[in-house]
Amino acid sequence: MSEVVIVEAVRSPIGRRNGWLREIHPVTLGALTLNELLARGGATPQDVDHVVMGCVEQADEQGLNVARNIVLEAEWPIEIAATSVDFQCGSSQQAVHLGAAMVAAGQAQVVVAGGVEHMTRVPMGSTVREASPFTPGMMDVHQLVHQGIASDEIARHFGIQRDEIDDYSYESHLRAARATERGWLTGEMFEMEGVDAAGQTIRVKRDEGFRAAPDRERMSQLPPAFTEDGVTTAGNSSQISDGAAAILLTTREHAAKKGWRPRARILATCAVGSDPHLMLTGPLPATHQVLQRAGLQFSDIDLFEVNEAFATVVKAWEQEFQPDRARVNVHGGAVAIGHPLGGSGARLMTTLVHALTTHDRQLGLQTMCCGGGMATATIVERLN
Repeated sequence: MSEVVIVEAVRSPIGRRNGWLREIHPVTLGALTLNELLARGGATPQDVDHVVMGCVEQADEQGLNVARNIVLEAEWPIEIAATSVDFQCGSSQQAVHLGAAMVAAGQAQVVVAGGVEHMTRVPMGSTVREASPFTPGMMDVHQLVHQGIASDEIARHFGIQRDEIDDYSYESHLRAARATERGWLTGEMFEMEGVDAAGQTIRVKRDEGFRAAPDRERMSQLPPAFTEDGVTTAGNSSQISDGAAAILLTTREHAAKKGWRPRARILATCAVGSDPHLMLTGPLPATHQVLQRAGLQFSDIDLFEVNEAFATVVKAWEQEFQPDRARVNVHGGAVAIGHPLGGSGARLMTTLVHALTTHDRQLGLQTMCCGGGMATATIVERLN
């Protein structure tokens, strides 16, 4: 199997629900991201064999194979095929896994993998409006619940206290604000047009959701969002967001032939299933498995990106692995930056690849919990 490298990784700014990106069609948002990716990577659309895009709510403006529609909107050759992936929150990380597998197996020389989710224009639940996808048999065996309820249950299961996750979430905002102020995120995102609260056109140069001066006291006063005695609130959960990200994948040999300088190589990937009821614990076995596949120890990893779907997820993961907190989500996470569902996997990978360069580190590990009780994990190594 050929070694797969990441030539370039880029993302849009992340907008809040009904915020700066509210008037842009998700297909247009995806197309802008793909064209920016090729421009930065020194590639052309004619270099690309296949596009794989993650998206959770594949309905309405994100329906009918959103990946193919993005290719057409980007005005790439009609001969380029495209696949849309739904792996819930890990959709675009799994899109990268599938694209890397195609390259490694020789099914394609160059794959663009990424994801998009516009939660303002295509709200959560758009694909399930009348009938439930869960059969009575599934419910009897697995007792499937809302992810927010699962967050409260894993807090009880792991003994996670409200103050712990509020402190964690407060720090996430501070880290995102610091990374923005110091320009650490500039290299991973591109500027684009948006609209302000009054509907006037503006240039969007940064993420919209983080608070530069978060109010820790106010955070502690927020009521439970999902269960009466729960610890999960709007302040320690990921934000509903709009955004897109994309990764340019090929072999090291083909990159050299084209004169491209890869940023990183993919060392190992995995996807696992976990308890469908607790649902959010998958990053624990996924981290163990991807380390085993890469032949590495936890201590070998320099930086981690663990998706902050809920702060409880990261705190449970930290209980298992006892990491140096300074190496986890160094630029903030989804609590502060936002979580555009199907676009978040590629967003985290983009952030991780750029952070390895920014902080002069070598190895990075990314993992995400996914709806239905699953998780994804990837280990990458910086090359230049």
